Amino acid sequence: MAAYEWLLLPALGSAMLCLLLVPLGYQVIARGVIFADLAIAQWAALGTLAGLYFLPNHTLAGTPVSSLIFALLAAIAVHLILQRLDQAKEAWIGILYVVGASLAVLLVSGDPHGAQALHRAASGDLLWASWSLVMAVATLTGLIWLLQWWRPTWMTGAAFMPVFAVAVTYSVSLAGIYVVFATLIMTPLILGALLGKAPFLAACCAIAGQLMAIVVSVTFDVPVGPAIVVSILAISLFWLIIMRGFEARSLSDIPAD
Repeated sequence: MAAYEWLLLPALGSAMLCLLLVPLGYQVIARGVIFADLAIAQWAALGTLAGLYFLPNHTLAGTPVSSLIFALLAAIAVHLILQRLDQAKEAWIGILYVVGASLAVLLVSGDPHGAQALHRAASGDLLWASWSLVMAVATLTGLIWLLQWWRPTWMTGAAFMPVFAVAVTYSVSLAGIYVVFATLIMTPLILGALLGKAPFLAACCAIAGQLMAIVVSVTFDVPVGPAIVVSILAISLFWLIIMRGFEARSLSDIPAD
């Protein structure tokens, strides 16, 4: 049992990540800007790579300052797109994403370890999370839920995008772009938009998927990031089938007039 104590930190980080991102994912879906989170996550990853080359050892609670700056710049760009280019917003957000991804490739093109850096930014490595980063994500999670309880309408206002950018930045540093996108969108879409379930239940579903993926990753020595994406989808679809089955059974039990 003691041999697996090191998994407690990534498990805690996984739970905090889900509780942080899932409520934000509900708002992303409600705003109809599904790929905004992917674009901001990509720019946060670009900022991390830029920090490695130009601002080494400049971090804030485990995340490079450059990553926060780049994510906030991307959030401002998304806000301007939504305000002024609403009719083609997804196209412009897609451009923002692909430019960020291309700049990341160009940035590391001269580094013999550049491919590894890109892979780490995309897939992350939750298994080797640091205490400072997990605590930062936990603090953000507590603040988000407290803010949601104290002022539920804050997500619909102008404060959402900068808070979202900070949350995505720390999440990308912890788990990578793929995991952040999957956690933000999959359970809010399947359990929230399709089944009408509350964010807490969707977050619990995401936690179950991530913990299952951690076990699979450690047992079979596979990358934890892609495993999390597949596991969250599998758990979400499982709940969708179960809940649809209960609904169909309930309707069949209603006596006909």
